[in-house]
Amino acid sequence: MTRLRGTLIAAAVPLFLIAACAQPGATGTDAGGPAPDSSSASPQSGDELVARVESYGGFVPPDRTIGTLPAVSVYADGRVLTEGPVPAIYPGPALPNVQVVTLDADQLRKVVEEGAATVRPGTDFGQPNVADAPNTRVTVNTDRGVQSVSVMALNEAQAKDPMLTDAQQAARAKLAAYVKKLRDLGSGDGDAASKPYVPESLAALARPWTAQTGGEPAQPEVAWPGPALPGDYLNPALKIGCVLVSGADLDKVTTAAKKANQMTPWTAGGQKYLINFRPLLPDEKGCAEFKGNR
Repeated sequence: MTRLRGTLIAAAVPLFLIAACAQPGATGTDAGGPAPDSSSASPQSGDELVARVESYGGFVPPDRTIGTLPAVSVYADGRVLTEGPVPAIYPGPALPNVQVVTLDADQLRKVVEEGAATVRPGTDFGQPNVADAPNTRVTVNTDRGVQSVSVMALNEAQAKDPMLTDAQQAARAKLAAYVKKLRDLGSGDGDAASKPYVPESLAALARPWTAQTGGEPAQPEVAWPGPALPGDYLNPALKIGCVLVSGADLDKVTTAAKKANQMTPWTAGGQKYLINFRPLLPDEKGCAEFKGNR
């Protein structure tokens, strides 16, 4: 893959390295967790993160949230990664459909400039009259450092929600418009066309296989061709392990996974596992990325 690192980084407004995103606060501040790193060091590679949109929380079983892909990730070399459409079938494909679009320097600059003006920690987004809705976290790297906000029910709240003031509604609408723009860029709307993202490594999130009780047809077993399962537990209570697949193993595992689905029983060491495949994004280094919320 060609990466236009030097040109795009030099043309964009100064960016700063994003470290760990903070945990959410009720009004857009991220006071509930560790603060992001606001270091003034310039990006050293196109793999460094510029902006990200991700969801967490809501009425979702915890074993389904580990390894969830961010909705949008924008990088310093102009790449935008999103999850593309998947067939409306059950069980779905084993491998997620991650797509990549490359922005030009002007588009990348606008992403940062608009993000700096929109993603403002301390903004009052209010608490809407919605239960069990997910939170949306938006993070952007600006010339003032890392800026991050978290908003409950950004898309689920009603336009005339009585729990929200006009100012809160306006702040939500502005942030939602920015998120939509990032999503549209990532979907290939405009001059850039999307294509499949080819990861350098893949995380296999393995948990014990259990027989289905809903009357679904049994899926054929597949012998696991990668590193030993289940790997290191990300969540011992849920017995979800993680192994990192790369190098020669990556080709073997990818080939097998393309013929499998989300309910395929994978056999290894006399055990059966269900595996959630998670391509590592450019800023991610290993299984530790999936412990807890980002």
